[in-house]
Amino acid sequence: MMRCLLLTVCLPLWAAVDGVVINGTTGKPQPGAAVTLFKLGNSGMQPVETVQSDAQGKFSFSYSPASDSASLLQATFEGVTYSKMLNPGAPTASVELEVFQAQTKPGEAKVSQHMILFEPVDGKLIVSENVIYQNTGKTTYYDPAGSFQFYLPKEAGGRAKVMCAAPSGMPVERKPQPTKTPGIYAVDFPIKPGETRFQLSYEMPMPEPPVFSGRILHKEGQTRLVTPRGVTLKSDLIQELGREPTTQAAIYSVKSGDFRVEIEGSGALSEIGSEAGGEGPTIQEIMPRIYERLFWVLGLTAAILLLGFLLLYRKDATESLKAPILPGKGKRRA
Repeated sequence: MMRCLLLTVCLPLWAAVDGVVINGTTGKPQPGAAVTLFKLGNSGMQPVETVQSDAQGKFSFSYSPASDSASLLQATFEGVTYSKMLNPGAPTASVELEVFQAQTKPGEAKVSQHMILFEPVDGKLIVSENVIYQNTGKTTYYDPAGSFQFYLPKEAGGRAKVMCAAPSGMPVERKPQPTKTPGIYAVDFPIKPGETRFQLSYEMPMPEPPVFSGRILHKEGQTRLVTPRGVTLKSDLIQELGREPTTQAAIYSVKSGDFRVEIEGSGALSEIGSEAGGEGPTIQEIMPRIYERLFWVLGLTAAILLLGFLLLYRKDATESLKAPILPGKGKRRA
């Protein structure tokens, strides 16, 4: 009797992993999804077992994770993989794993923000871009030919590093592939409901004359061009919005999809961190390893984009205050 009682008390410590796959598009259990359990450790991800969700969307594994180790569940549905982390000590029973139906058209997946940073250094031009997609729908945009597409100048030689991050996911690298359209490259990465980020970086010889021709493929969202202190852009197709206070990086808005800008000066954002006595790498350290500091450079994206929004808001508010007050109305003329 005592043994049975002890077994009952200790059973949750060795509980197996089970749960249900929920289709976030329909709100119903999803049968036929391939669910894989991974155990995580110092050696990385190790697959334990793969099962299929049954007619009620349920799945179950006989493996019981250790209480002090993390596990990962992945469900593959309509060619797209969805993940759920099981942290140490977290419940492993009745786990809900959400998937979505996929479609080859963007639907509600739209670009909300796009930043392009230019860093001319030692006769080279380093270009870093950060593109943020917001998918407010309940379907995943997945085109196997490449859900994310971008323009790459021929001077870059087809070489670019692209990092992709799904909603609440860790960045992973994807190799871009050329499309049938010259200069347009595509990345095979699904855009799920929520926020998906793409970060790309490439370098090219500094054009002579120093003019950069770019293309913005999306029609929605806001695009900002950014240059470090000491570097300016000139073009009738852009407008300077102001400078980011900490780095003094200049921010420009773009008036059209295709643009040409003249680049004056030289410098990099990392120089500012070095001059200020920070831990940012110097130019000599950057050039041989351009891709290793991609996320350091783009860590300023949020502040720069936010400043752009504030500058536009301040400009609109100032123009509103300058408008004359209509007699007897107590209101300003728009």
